[in-house]
Amino acid sequence: MASLKQLKTQFLEYTEIEKGRSLHTVRNYDHYLSRFLEFSKNDNPANITDTSVREFRLWLNRQSAGNAKAKGETLTKKTQNYYLIALRAFLKYLARQEVKSLPAERIELAKVSERSLDLITPAELNRLLDSPKGSDLKDLRDKAILELLFSTGLRVSELCSLTADIDLSSEELSIRGKGGKVRVVFISPNAKKYLKNYLTARKDMSEALFLQVPNEISKKSLSKGAVIKNKNINPLTRRSIERIVKQHAIKSGISKKVTPHVIRHCFATDLLSNGADLRSVQAILGHANIGTTQIYTHVTDKHLRDIYKRFHNKG
Repeated sequence: MASLKQLKTQFLEYTEIEKGRSLHTVRNYDHYLSRFLEFSKNDNPANITDTSVREFRLWLNRQSAGNAKAKGETLTKKTQNYYLIALRAFLKYLARQEVKSLPAERIELAKVSERSLDLITPAELNRLLDSPKGSDLKDLRDKAILELLFSTGLRVSELCSLTADIDLSSEELSIRGKGGKVRVVFISPNAKKYLKNYLTARKDMSEALFLQVPNEISKKSLSKGAVIKNKNINPLTRRSIERIVKQHAIKSGISKKVTPHVIRHCFATDLLSNGADLRSVQAILGHANIGTTQIYTHVTDKHLRDIYKRFHNKG
């Protein structure tokens, strides 16, 4: 019989090839399952039991969060659930391979509190979008990034995957999102205008849509030949775009933490506040489950607000 470590490797390969999950997802599953195997000190799938899983959950619940803001802060229930989701997927795989182990349905996820939204006000959003005012390549790029994020509601990973041959003659853009699923998003005239300005100013031959500009390229990179006309200029990473958004939020005088995902939240609430139906917003955002989209409704329900104003006895 194969060992648990061997089965884990087979499961990760299955997840990547047959299930078509992203390398990011595969790496996360590898991390979560490795922690479980290290804790349980077990190499036999038959020895995964209710007791061993419960002990692992207790251990997780007492672990310090790596980025804890205060001493004594432990892993959130949401983070703990990531480990359990990976373990359940692994156990389902074992069952399909007819390997005797704990049934996946024996593992219940921890209850988590209702998700809260990180939002900025419309005035703050306008200040953020107006922050890049210059005509240099960096400001043209940053303006295009911010406008495109708010126009489309893209995830930052989806934004990073865009190429410079983007078709700006169309109002639609096909995006391959989570799980390899393709959906259509729409580009506003404003976003198209700023994208054209940025692409016109570019003098390189790189394929990626958003790139580092010369003053962001380190001397070490330049010594390796990363010059402005070189095809190998580095595209912006997820972290790079998060830094750009943060810098412009600070420049705009916004004290809250602002990320690309906050702009995605603003996009969704803007659609719903202006009358878009939940199913359509779900499709545009690329949510697999409408429950994920429903987190926006409590901040956008104008009908309830109107009912309150109309019928509440103001005294």
